[in-house]
Amino acid sequence: MARRNLLRMSRRFDYIVFLAIQPVMFILLFNYVFGGAITTSAENYIDFLIPGVMVQTVMFTAMNTGTGLAEDLNQGMIDRYRSLPMSRAAVVAGRIVADLTTIVLVVAVMLLVGFAVGFRLHGNLLESVSVPVMTVVAAIPFLWISATLGVWIRNVETMQSAGFLWLFPLTFISSAFVPVESMHSVVQGFAEQNPVTIAVNAVRGLALGIPDSSDIVKTLIWTSGLTAVFSIAAVNRYRRM
Repeated sequence: MARRNLLRMSRRFDYIVFLAIQPVMFILLFNYVFGGAITTSAENYIDFLIPGVMVQTVMFTAMNTGTGLAEDLNQGMIDRYRSLPMSRAAVVAGRIVADLTTIVLVVAVMLLVGFAVGFRLHGNLLESVSVPVMTVVAAIPFLWISATLGVWIRNVETMQSAGFLWLFPLTFISSAFVPVESMHSVVQGFAEQNPVTIAVNAVRGLALGIPDSSDIVKTLIWTSGLTAVFSIAAVNRYRRM
């Protein structure tokens, strides 16, 4: 199932192009338009920005999982899969493995673009390698959340709207683009406890060479918990359809 989805994605050139363009636009726009107006703890804003854009982008990319499953449902592919002697979980998990592969490629593109515009990794070898690894780990629960929405909603247009409707506040009311302490007091409390903020801080600390073990542990805990809950929810919903 993962191979089928990867082959399908590779034959959609426009999908691959726009998947790569979106994070590049975020990096260039925030760095060159807003960078001069934002004061951060990092010496250069680009070093502060790239970890935030990486986490935000992989979460947005994860929403494609639900859209893809909803599309298969509408086209009758799921009915064909259910008639085959195969694991029910393979349909959902195969899509997630394929999308996780594309997320790895997107992270690689963002790092290359970041290096081109001045981003640098300031940690040791282990910390530097952990930057993309932690970013990908943060995307895994959102892949399962998206899959759960996809098999529940089952409509492509609705899935696209529903997916980004709750994801936008999570990513923008976080430390992805600006320090939390610079936000209005109304949203500052939410931003501090936001799991996206915790993940961004974990990745940013590794990139700057000042890793915070508390943020890393918290990220691993909430990603594991959400993955466990929504993987069961997605597979059970698919089995009951």
